[in-house]
Amino acid sequence: MKKLSVLFLLIVLTLASTQAQVVDTIEVFSTKMNRSIKNVVVLPAGYDKSGDVKYPVLYLLHGHGGRYNSWIDLKKTLPQDITRLGMIVVCPDGQNSWYWDSPVDPSFQFETYVSKELVEYIDQNYNTITSPKGRAVTGLSMGGHGGLWLGINHPDVFGACGSMSGGVDIRPFPNNWNMKQRIGTYKENPEVWDNHTVITQLHKIEPGTLAITFDCGKDDFFFRVNEELHKEMMDRNILHDYTVRPGAHTGEYWSNSLDYQMLFFYKFFNQK
Repeated sequence: MKKLSVLFLLIVLTLASTQAQVVDTIEVFSTKMNRSIKNVVVLPAGYDKSGDVKYPVLYLLHGHGGRYNSWIDLKKTLPQDITRLGMIVVCPDGQNSWYWDSPVDPSFQFETYVSKELVEYIDQNYNTITSPKGRAVTGLSMGGHGGLWLGINHPDVFGACGSMSGGVDIRPFPNNWNMKQRIGTYKENPEVWDNHTVITQLHKIEPGTLAITFDCGKDDFFFRVNEELHKEMMDRNILHDYTVRPGAHTGEYWSNSLDYQMLFFYKFFNQK
């Protein structure tokens, strides 16, 4: 009887290990930047590379000062959450880029990297749904700007996009967060700044082509620009979800916000 109990335990442990979520760190070479970039890939339990199941992918962007593993450190339940929702999550290292293709620094071409080079690599190496119906992008703070920037400018890649506490209008903050290193100073390049901020991109959105969600805490320093983005979208009759909650620019706020955003993307991925 004791031998049978030990055997049963070994079988249970083996099954549990094969069904565990996988958190990988990978490097993807960027041809445009001529260097490799680190990324975290989170695979749901039961993922089988040789299987027939295709998964949607959520590209999850960190904020200024963050790294490719910031979301894993912030959201400890992320592997279990994406298993429950049946999706893959990819977290690129954005390196304070604001997810632009910098017009002044050829080593910071992260719009091309995330929207093209990384997406192509993920689709080639994982079982993914290779269409905008199976891709979404969102992030926090700088990554919130990146989520909306990439979604609006690449609807042929991402069918849904979002932002958490995003810097959706950069112009009130001309001396902050390395932005002038990426696009030049606001004083000398006001047109460049006008053309590199989310709130001026709304004319590109075609009705019914993009599912959009964004939120911000009422005590956040980005609250006003998020309110203005919401009003501008309302004036333009752009369908979107916008949520205001108590909270500031904190990890606690983003951890909670991500729960709701993942549900939004889950519903988008599973719409008929």
